[in-house]
Amino acid sequence: MVATLVAVPVTVAVAGFTFAKLAPDTPAAAPSPTATSARPQSTAPVEMAAPALATRPATVCRALMSQLPPSVRDLAQRPVTAGAEQNAAYGDPALTVACGGAEPAVPATGDVWTINKVCWYAAEEADATVLTTVDRETAVRVTVPRAYEQPLQWIAPFADAVVASVPSAGDTPAGCTG
Repeated sequence: MVATLVAVPVTVAVAGFTFAKLAPDTPAAAPSPTATSARPQSTAPVEMAAPALATRPATVCRALMSQLPPSVRDLAQRPVTAGAEQNAAYGDPALTVACGGAEPAVPATGDVWTINKVCWYAAEEADATVLTTVDRETAVRVTVPRAYEQPLQWIAPFADAVVASVPSAGDTPAGCTG
């Protein structure tokens, strides 16, 4: 009993001394924000075009917009200037989703990627990668700014919404399997 009464305070004192010696003298610098780390994001509307859509694509696009998540990773959804029934935007810089419009012409040697059962064609632009579905009744285009690395990893939540709401066209380019 006496040994316990002596051992416990000595152990606490040694632990406190050890902790004080191992703690850094100066706090580590805070990590700088990256495109995927939490940071203040603009809530201003994102400038997007809203071309007129025929009845069927308009219906499909409204269904798609209703299936999109409120956020993707740590990017919150933002309002758009036009066509909320066919456009969506996330984060700052804005990652955008546009429904409707023409499918891209996929070159014979162009790479197509199947992500979550949706076939995407990736086109590189100066400031973004534009991924467009090439196997759906209505084309869906996701623009991933260069600030977000590995653009194919950003489209999985959108691919899930596409599968749930945009019917397959039946025809798929060579290299597309789902």
